[in-house]
Amino acid sequence: MKKTMLSALAALLLAGSAWADTIRMGTEGAYPPYNFINDNGEVDGFEKDVGDMLCIRANLDCVWVINEWDSIIPNLVSGNYDTIIAGMSITAERDEVIDFTQDYFPPSPSVYMGLSGADVDLSGGVIAAQTSTIQAGYVAESGATLVEFATAEETISAVQNGEADAVLADGDYLLPIIAESNGEFAAVGEVSIGGGVGMGIRESDGELKATMNKAISSMKEDGSLNALIKKWFGADANTF
Repeated sequence: MKKTMLSALAALLLAGSAWADTIRMGTEGAYPPYNFINDNGEVDGFEKDVGDMLCIRANLDCVWVINEWDSIIPNLVSGNYDTIIAGMSITAERDEVIDFTQDYFPPSPSVYMGLSGADVDLSGGVIAAQTSTIQAGYVAESGATLVEFATAEETISAVQNGEADAVLADGDYLLPIIAESNGEFAAVGEVSIGGGVGMGIRESDGELKATMNKAISSMKEDGSLNALIKKWFGADANTF
């Protein structure tokens, strides 16, 4: 009888603490406005707002972990954090290694950015892209010469210093840079690749995936996700 009571008590305690576990949210912190480090040294941006709201709705205690992009999937798999929320497009290739929630950001065009006035050969020139991105994969198959860099900032520098004729990246990332460049940069092409952006989760964490999917659905249904998209990407951004 005592053993049965202790087992029942243990089960009750586990049930009560099931959502008290800390969920570690992995992000790059270098891809505004999706995610970046603000002047206070804290994670900020669209995905910080979305992630914090998802955690509240899922009754989860979440902390943010910074990880470089080129190792962000391996370090999820190895257990350094529990989710990837870092502007990661859902692709079949990535889905072979990790699992994804439904998208929390709809598909949007990728943009080629070059120096203003430059005559860029998109199909045969030198195009920069951040390593392990859908844009890098696209350039590699386009006939152009791909040069890869670990960070998005380095791809911009490559265009500035003549290492690359243009950079291909998410339009949501490049267009604000173009607008604030005082005419230094210009959009020189556009292409639609990849699906929406989803949260990466280990394939073994089906319960966490279901929990986050439920929270994302609730944000879509009440309009709060669209409100955050417009806050960070502008009134004309694609919404759900």
